[in-house]
Amino acid sequence: MRMAQDVKNISDEVVNYDFTISEALEQAETELVELNETIASIKRLTPECDKLDYVLAASSGALCGMIDIFGVGKPGESPLGKVVDGWAAGKIMLFARLCHPDKKEFNSLESAIRFLENKFKIPYDQTGIGDAGREVFGLTPTGHHFKSLGHNPSLLGLFFAILDQFCNTSHFVSDGQVIVLEQADTKWELRGKTVCAKLFCGFVNWLGHLMSDAAGSQSSARAGSRGMGLPSPLWTWTNDVIVIKRKLGLSVTETDKSLNELALKIFEKGYDARFQVTQAIPVILNDLIVRFMYASRRLFRYFAETPKEERSFQLLWTRCEPFSNVTVQRMLTVAHGTFVLIDAGDAVIRGFIEGGGSFNPIEFVLRLNVVGVGRFSISLYREVKLAILYTHKKHEVAFAEGEKRILEDYIKGLKILAEKYNDAHLLTFVNDFEQGDIYKGFEKTIKLAELRGVPKEKILKTHEEIAIYFGANSEESAAAPGRAHEEIAGYFGANSLDVRAAQQKVKICLTA
Repeated sequence: MRMAQDVKNISDEVVNYDFTISEALEQAETELVELNETIASIKRLTPECDKLDYVLAASSGALCGMIDIFGVGKPGESPLGKVVDGWAAGKIMLFARLCHPDKKEFNSLESAIRFLENKFKIPYDQTGIGDAGREVFGLTPTGHHFKSLGHNPSLLGLFFAILDQFCNTSHFVSDGQVIVLEQADTKWELRGKTVCAKLFCGFVNWLGHLMSDAAGSQSSARAGSRGMGLPSPLWTWTNDVIVIKRKLGLSVTETDKSLNELALKIFEKGYDARFQVTQAIPVILNDLIVRFMYASRRLFRYFAETPKEERSFQLLWTRCEPFSNVTVQRMLTVAHGTFVLIDAGDAVIRGFIEGGGSFNPIEFVLRLNVVGVGRFSISLYREVKLAILYTHKKHEVAFAEGEKRILEDYIKGLKILAEKYNDAHLLTFVNDFEQGDIYKGFEKTIKLAELRGVPKEKILKTHEEIAIYFGANSEESAAAPGRAHEEIAGYFGANSLDVRAAQQKVKICLTA
């Protein structure tokens, strides 16, 4: 019994050891999966554009650049601009209808503007006609929307619009100065009995009055002319810089004044929010064309390369979606870069032509598609960000690849160990000896010796070799299992009376 218990302990220890190897192997394979994901992550940062992708992207940029040159041009000479002006007039009439208590249909832009001006009155609407604004502030009908901070469609414009309505004032920017007109309208009163109600009314008045001015004044609508709309949000920042610097006690530089004066001049020539929308058309079109071409090419490739039984919507979307991958971002950078190159080249040439040999900056700015420049700047920012991220990830991937090689060797070793120590069924040879099945036990020891790497010349493989090794012939060994059992004990350094010690030695030999 004692010997059987010892054998059971041996088996338990080996099984536990084998389980530990399996656990280590499972953990190592999990780590290998994580390393492979780290290595594969750099592919998501590497654009996979081929030559055709670059050609298509550049072609899209060139096409939209031509649309910008001949379709957008500059204010007053823009075919697309006329379409946008008509669209804006329709939206203003629709807004007036929605604000009318009887949902009246307005059949002309003039009547819609008149209704909105009467409904959304504000105190900061000095135009320079028949008031002191022309002499004091330099206000003109063509420039007062830009100089009046309350008419600026920006957060700062909203702030001053509400401030002017609360305080009955008007704030203007002129020649680098912030000018305040006190008691701007003697008949003005902001509706609302509480502060919250007044704030709400102030916001609604600001928004409604902006809509009334988005397509010019009543007089321009009556005359059928384009009229002065709202200043472009991309140029009102020149007002914001001056205001913020003045409020913080900082000096306004000549550069600030020059940029503000430039923005005012191009506004007076028709560069308003409507024209800014017009400039956005070829830029948006360029974006859409590139994404469409990217998705279309990947779609055809997906159906050509993916077997029918493996197709799925999720896999299709992963292969073709034209939004979040770096390949389409690179194509967009090429497309918008080509667009800006063509547009800026045309603007420079027109600037020299308009200047009669010298460069005319106003003509250049009127022709330059600022929306396109801004979109290209966003693409460049993403490229720089991607390059920095790729550099950091490259070092991480190099380290992960080294770890992967080490881990693969480690896993290979673990698999060899797992194979060598998968011997629990062979360790029952001791039980076979106890039960007198000598040769069956020795067959297991032969397999165990081979598994443990014992030299082939030292392994006893036949019954005769076993009998001779223990000093008996084949007939004696077959007839004397008890004697063979004692010889085995002697082989492990014990006599027949000390079988327990022999078993202990067996245990030591097997676990060594």
